[in-house]
Amino acid sequence: MKAKVNKDICIGCGACQAIAPDVFELEDDGLAVCTQEVIEEDKKEETEEAMESCPTGAIEIE
Repeated sequence: MKAKVNKDICIGCGACQAIAPDVFELEDDGLAVCTQEVIEEDKKEETEEAMESCPTGAIEIE
């Protein structure tokens, strides 16, 4: 499983980082980024929750 953040629609609210801090972080520009190339098995549930909680739908999971 892979996750990515569409920075064109990310507003930097930080919900993803709050829900899945091992997977997402906010960069210097204030926008989120996925910190893992491939999501670890034990992080899948929180990654999906972060995607569902994103107010702009900026997180995509493959």
